Amino acid sequence: MNASLAVEPRILVADDQPDLVDALRLLLKGEGMRVDAVSSPDAALAALACSSFDLLLMDLNYTGDTTSGREGIALLSRVQALDNLLPVIVMTGWGSVDLAVEAMRHGVRDFVQKPWDNGQLLTTLRTEIEGGRARRHQHALEQRDMDEARRIQRKLLPSTMPQVDGCEIAASWQPAAGVGGDCYDAIPFGRSRIGVSIADVVGKGIPAALLMSNLQATLRAFATGLAQPADVCEQANRVLCGHIAEGRFISFFYCVADSDEGTITYANAGHHPPILVRADGRVERLATGGPVLGIFATGTYEQAQVALESGDRLVLYTDGISEVTPPGADGENGSERDEFGDTRLIDLIVRHRGCSAPALQARLTDAVAHFSNGTFQDDATLIVMAVD
Repeated sequence: MNASLAVEPRILVADDQPDLVDALRLLLKGEGMRVDAVSSPDAALAALACSSFDLLLMDLNYTGDTTSGREGIALLSRVQALDNLLPVIVMTGWGSVDLAVEAMRHGVRDFVQKPWDNGQLLTTLRTEIEGGRARRHQHALEQRDMDEARRIQRKLLPSTMPQVDGCEIAASWQPAAGVGGDCYDAIPFGRSRIGVSIADVVGKGIPAALLMSNLQATLRAFATGLAQPADVCEQANRVLCGHIAEGRFISFFYCVADSDEGTITYANAGHHPPILVRADGRVERLATGGPVLGIFATGTYEQAQVALESGDRLVLYTDGISEVTPPGADGENGSERDEFGDTRLIDLIVRHRGCSAPALQARLTDAVAHFSNGTFQDDATLIVMAVD
């Protein structure tokens, strides 16, 4: 036996012919392989759900006088959903080119006709078991790296939102792929002033997370108590333009809230304009600024200042909040995608503007999660600031 198969391979055989199963069991046992057998699709799924296998060797037909292969194709879809790393070999006496192609589309690694050649079958099994074990090992390494990246990225974000006199702040962060390109920060400047930022790096996963960490380090270097928001945007843009890959950019919003003066000063670098809802329900959008970061090295930014009043609620968010869709709402065949949208978000903020910052943040994120059935297509970040 191959050295890479030193650990006894475990194979699940799914076939409704007892004589065939006995022959396979005898053949594979002599090659140092353990065989578990089931005779129906439901039994195969039950076995896969409670035990670990190196390979599934399965028939496509289970009902007497059935040759269409539809039972097996349906089983393949469910096996893929349960374990997409499991090697699957289909063995049937009613094969056709079309059926083989469809089986391959559902994740089948190889297709064997009955009656089989023992030597060829054993070679195929060993090859697929070795490949399957290698893929599982690689997946485990990638998952370990992803877990470590997620841990590091989470530590770069505020563990708790700092609070200042006169303002309460709450935030949520939901990466779409374990790690992501959304980031936010809150930097207190004394007891009554705080700088708050939110950003969205184009893309997802590790590349976006690396760019996010670069932005976060840049922000921490330039966002001081004396720095103006427009200057912070310009300095961050200059740094990122020299280190950002082609086709990447970052939308960014930075503001400084001063509860003693009752103001918020901000600059918006191409980000979704935050929503400011007044105590009486009036709505303002904070859009003044300039282009996204990372494209135009000489980009300039404007800033604006608005008054903060008791009862105001300011909501900062990324497009993973506003552009989330329900499952299956892909806008195919010319139909419009059903997105959560700014209108729903604004209506919810207005309706619940009397809530505290944590309560409003929870209501908004719960509404988005319910709308999307808990599936986020993009990184989703939300910050709520409540003025006492």
